[in-house]
Amino acid sequence: MSSRPTSSRSSRGKLQTHDSDNIERLDYKPGGRLLVPDPAHTARGRSEERSIAGSFFSEVAEGIAQQDRAKMKKQTMRYISFAWALFAALGAGGITAFSLYGPLFQQRLHYSQLQVNGVSITAELALYLPVPLWGALCDRVGPGIPSLISGVFFAVGYLLAAFAYKSGPPPGQGGDGWPYWVMAFAFIPIGTGTSCMYLSAVTTCAKNFGRGKYKGIALAMPIACFGLSGMWQSQVGSHFIYETNPDGSKGELDVHRYFLFLGIFLLAIGIGGFFALQIVDEADLIDEAMDELENSGLLEDSEVFQRLTSSRHLGYGTDSNGDRRLSVEEITELRRKAEEEEARQLEQKLRKTWLLNEETRRFLADSTMWWLAAGFFLVTGPGEAFINNMGTIIGTLYPPPDSLSGPSAMKQTSAATHVSIVAITSTLARILTGTLTDLIAPSSDPHQHRRGPNSLGNSLASLPHSTSTERTGRFQLSRVVVLITFAIIMSIGQVILASGALQGHGDKFWLVSAFIGSGYGAAFSLTPICISVIWGVENFGTNWGVVATVPAIGATIWGLIYSWVYQWAAERRTATLDTPTDDILCYGAMCYAPTFWTMAICIWMACGFWIWAWRGPNGWYRRGIAV
Repeated sequence: MSSRPTSSRSSRGKLQTHDSDNIERLDYKPGGRLLVPDPAHTARGRSEERSIAGSFFSEVAEGIAQQDRAKMKKQTMRYISFAWALFAALGAGGITAFSLYGPLFQQRLHYSQLQVNGVSITAELALYLPVPLWGALCDRVGPGIPSLISGVFFAVGYLLAAFAYKSGPPPGQGGDGWPYWVMAFAFIPIGTGTSCMYLSAVTTCAKNFGRGKYKGIALAMPIACFGLSGMWQSQVGSHFIYETNPDGSKGELDVHRYFLFLGIFLLAIGIGGFFALQIVDEADLIDEAMDELENSGLLEDSEVFQRLTSSRHLGYGTDSNGDRRLSVEEITELRRKAEEEEARQLEQKLRKTWLLNEETRRFLADSTMWWLAAGFFLVTGPGEAFINNMGTIIGTLYPPPDSLSGPSAMKQTSAATHVSIVAITSTLARILTGTLTDLIAPSSDPHQHRRGPNSLGNSLASLPHSTSTERTGRFQLSRVVVLITFAIIMSIGQVILASGALQGHGDKFWLVSAFIGSGYGAAFSLTPICISVIWGVENFGTNWGVVATVPAIGATIWGLIYSWVYQWAAERRTATLDTPTDDILCYGAMCYAPTFWTMAICIWMACGFWIWAWRGPNGWYRRGIAV
């Protein structure tokens, strides 16, 4: 007997064929004989009947087409959001051009160096301290609302600062303009708007692309654009928004019009971001994270977790066999479906809130996070102080105007030039580190931080490690090594300045600007990338927001230290002069050398903290976390 049966059928004759031939011959062809009549069409009295099989395949094809359209729509929205995030980041970092108009606060408004630093410190505190709040807001309601809020903050702050500057020196300092505190207060909404717009842009990119292969460059791009914003805004200001001298030549920056331009421009960006910045497939991120936590073995005793995970497997308004009841009254059916959708959305919201709170708790309980933040504090504080005081630092490199070798014999380098150098080198470092680490950093599991004691991932991580090259066949280098390398480059720039080698050689100040700008940019690029790799992207806004508060403390401390040393050296010089003078400016290496020697030492300490977080007893390497 043949192992393959044959079948036969007669239709005005006999046809013998194998099963393999039946498949082709029995294929459905449109217009052929009906398989089963369609009752809906029969009831309507149509003579031409359609096949239910044909209807089924048509519905499948239509469903596939709808899925393709939905996928294309999501991808389009993902890249529109990415493009607007880059545009927003390009505008958000205007505060980094503070050195462009900081010296004019001294010259035109007669502010002391301490008062000028008071304005910049106020802006730094307003920039960094609310970052956890804006990060949490981005995580919970999306980046659109924070973008709109940031635009309003920028408009209020810059408009107030513009008219405070236009009013002239305050009472008691040679004028009858608005009090000093008004200018300082104006920079509170400016700093707050900066962090709010920055977080909305970076969080959008992190969540839309943070699980992909090129998460580093996806995060580095908006961070790099943020660094570039100070450069292009300072160049626009110095070349297009300037005062005209009596002889018709180009004068100093017109600070009043410059602030008006920034306020209106950034308000428009914030409003556009309200519509353009969206997180695509956020529900999938939450579901995936919940599944990983369920499998981690870490939360077996959590009653809330057990209730939420079990409720996911229950249907709303369905029978035990999953069949929906069909009702003749369509209103009742629609009401039931609405209740189901409301219950589903409520359950989704509860799961998201619980997950984000749990992720925040675990992040704060991780000791390595604090070592990472401590190193970030010791690096970014000196960087912020340098950027905010570049204008006055450059002035100390040249002899005073009343000397024979004053400005008539030596042309000073411009602060706008070095704002641009810092912005360019910082941007290049951010793009380079983001791209480079995508290529050479160890491959990481998106959920490696959720490994529990009973999970398979934890068991595999406990096995003896082989070398990176043995596992992947390619050269690998940890992001921590790259971060430390750029921090050392930054310290070299500070040592060059602190040594006094540039005194009288301001034309070589670009070395310091380039070295410090590179290290500063790399720190702001690699730190959030490390956070997204180590602790995931679901709660990225909150996690990065917590760490991003430390530059506020660092900028405040180092700004005060620099101001105190500068003021002390200026008073010491004035005391040695034979002729009394009202000059409050400082000249010479003593104005900055003690400050920058201390800064270099702090950066070397930061490198030690990062090594401890990476290779220490409870470090990421010991826990099998690839970074």
